Amino acid sequence: MTAVTIAQIILVMLLWAACFPLITAGLDLAPHLTFAAMRALLAGLTLTMLALALHRPLPKGLPHWAMLAIVGLGATSLGFLGMFHAAEFVSPGIATVIANTQPLLAAMLAGLILDERLTARGITGLVLGFIGILSIAAPQFVAPGQQSYIFGVAYIILAALGVTVSNVVIKRIAGKVDPLMAMGLQMLIGSIPLVLIAWATEEPATVRWSFTFVGILLALSLLGTALVYWLWFSVLEKAPLNRANAFSFLIPIFGLTIGTLFFDETLEWPQLAGIVFVILAVGLVSRHGTRSAEKVAV
Repeated sequence: MTAVTIAQIILVMLLWAACFPLITAGLDLAPHLTFAAMRALLAGLTLTMLALALHRPLPKGLPHWAMLAIVGLGATSLGFLGMFHAAEFVSPGIATVIANTQPLLAAMLAGLILDERLTARGITGLVLGFIGILSIAAPQFVAPGQQSYIFGVAYIILAALGVTVSNVVIKRIAGKVDPLMAMGLQMLIGSIPLVLIAWATEEPATVRWSFTFVGILLALSLLGTALVYWLWFSVLEKAPLNRANAFSFLIPIFGLTIGTLFFDETLEWPQLAGIVFVILAVGLVSRHGTRSAEKVAV
């Protein structure tokens, strides 16, 4: 991967890490799924309108539309539902840690669907990354009075599964559809279930509109969603999923840093050790950590 691609990936991971703190701050001002639906709609409309203004082409053929629907239901519907509900039970820093078991799930699917095979170095990197995540999360799990974490963890795993499936599908259609149009449309598609469930189970009129909430919504929608998904799609046009996804292990580091600075979360020695494992994992997987099935066969 080039330095520019790596810089893009790191920016994506930093912006993704900022999402949980923004969600946590906004949940005091809006119902969960109403907030999630507004995020998806605003991001989707922004990208789609920009794509139309730039005369970007619509996806052609039913298969491409079907794959966009899968991405929308996975990354946006399930992903946002899980993230916004998890924020009620799990602190922002730890939420980013648990969510990023996702590269392990993606590595398995990529091998089955995309013919991307992990080398010995890649497998070692993923194992180290997983050990690092466990080490980072351990202090919170063993702390007394953390029974509610099971609900948060369940929601985060739901979100991770949705994102995993969508990442594999995005890789399948990368280079075949316009990135701006594709990401805008998938968010609009994914927002439909969120809007329907929010309308049926919540009271959208109870949103406490203020400059603070509008700022949070704009940052989350435009930077943490629209910009992030466009950048991520562009990355997957150029890089193998497993190698790009390995950088997701950086999100816990960014998330814990944000949590320490703004949410009074503290870092203990297991978390510091986990950060070291994570950095090693990214280095191993990003440098010759994968190869195609064709090369394996040779």
